Amino acid sequence: MTDSPDAESRFLEQLGQRVRTMRALRGMSRKVLAKVSGISERYIAQLESGKGNVSIVLLRRVADAMGAHLEDLLPSADPTPDWQMFRDLLRKATPAQIAQAKDLLAGGSASAPRRAPFCGIALIGLRGAGKSTLGRMLAKKIGWSFVELNKEVEQQNGLSVAEIIALYGQEGFRRMEQAALQQLLARNELMVLATGGGIVSEPLTFDQILSSFYTIWLKAEPEEHMARVRRQGDLRPMADDRSAMAELRNILLSREPLYARAAAVVDTAGLSVDAAAARLIDAVRPVLQNEARSFGLRSVAL
Repeated sequence: MTDSPDAESRFLEQLGQRVRTMRALRGMSRKVLAKVSGISERYIAQLESGKGNVSIVLLRRVADAMGAHLEDLLPSADPTPDWQMFRDLLRKATPAQIAQAKDLLAGGSASAPRRAPFCGIALIGLRGAGKSTLGRMLAKKIGWSFVELNKEVEQQNGLSVAEIIALYGQEGFRRMEQAALQQLLARNELMVLATGGGIVSEPLTFDQILSSFYTIWLKAEPEEHMARVRRQGDLRPMADDRSAMAELRNILLSREPLYARAAAVVDTAGLSVDAAAARLIDAVRPVLQNEARSFGLRSVAL
């Protein structure tokens, strides 16, 4: 039995929406996706609008260009919001780990999960949220080291983020980002970590952030994000794109449900740097006091 024309139209609309959402999660403009995939911008626009009867080969090229899995673009009812993370964990698991997971899911017993070691404060959010500026101020205030994850990736690989993406694509960069995070966690020291805006698009890496750090979403209005990025002279990945503001809004809309998984939100809209820093310090005060009591850490006077 074949689907009705209405069902096929709905499928194409849902497919277009998933492509648009995945592109936004990666922070890619339509122009950039067209260039990387080798597919015309017009064709991608048709695909995202639900009017493109795309072939499986071209859809694979779109997925590869975004560093995504082909099945992530196909409309389906995912059994859980964490499905992508579970899938990626299974792909990396040993046979013994898979057997243990199967036994647990089938109703077997397992020891109580251990809490991940507390590694500090992680800041997430779009470019221009103030993660670097406010992160440095917070780290200086509480006496912890400040680390920018993207700079760690660059240092460990001897290439800039732009060069890594150009050479190895989005998927290659996400692998290096995950490796850099693992090396940071192995230091076993408290830090304030500023992450890249698109870290939420990689389920395993983002889950590691959430489980190892007290994570705070630095939030602002789209216009403020754009103004701050322009002042920095950085329009990646929206350079020379007339629809940069629309693209930024689409990126923020797609990422908001993931950013919202943070333990706390600090809204910096309309605030000066000093006022935003004060609000961030207020947000971390309870967790610093709690962690000091739980693990015997040096109490921080704020």
